[in-house]
Amino acid sequence: MWILLILLAFLVVLVMWGVGIYNGLVTARNAFKNAFAQIDVQLQRRFDLIPNLVETVKGYLSHERETLEAVVAARGAAMNGLQAAKASPGDPSAMAELANSQGVLNGALGRLMAVAEAYPDLKANQNMMQLTEELTSTENKVAFARQAFNDSVMGYNNKREVFPSSIFAGMFNFQPAALLEIPAADQAQVRAAPKVQF
Repeated sequence: MWILLILLAFLVVLVMWGVGIYNGLVTARNAFKNAFAQIDVQLQRRFDLIPNLVETVKGYLSHERETLEAVVAARGAAMNGLQAAKASPGDPSAMAELANSQGVLNGALGRLMAVAEAYPDLKANQNMMQLTEELTSTENKVAFARQAFNDSVMGYNNKREVFPSSIFAGMFNFQPAALLEIPAADQAQVRAAPKVQF
């Protein structure tokens, strides 16, 4: 009788331990999905600002139509990349598509801002200054959200790869999640030290 009770107690402890590991994996997966939702919010804000920016610039840069069209096309591609990533946050191909489309959009916006620098009246335009400030603020929020997402993905991946969680992750098909990384072309721009000349 005592042996049966001891075996039953051991079995209950073992089941509770397994449930705890499984729940920890689910919690970590939900955490990185929630962190991705924060990226989604900031990117949507960014996408909403871009048409206003293009409209403000359009009157000044009428002969720079190619630059404006590139921004609009890049925005559309970036929105498609975001939709793919929203459908499957953490999926390596979806994260790569999102990162690449955001890289193209960053490049197009960079070219637009460089062209806008050549027009003093445009730079002094109150609407342009406000949009530029909002876009800069949003870019900072995107960077913070991306960092939080990548931290959550790392925590999830660590949890699913350590023993004994790795056994449960394999049994219950917890797939690895991919980080949202800056495309290689943008990393050179971001990491390049600014040159100061007097």
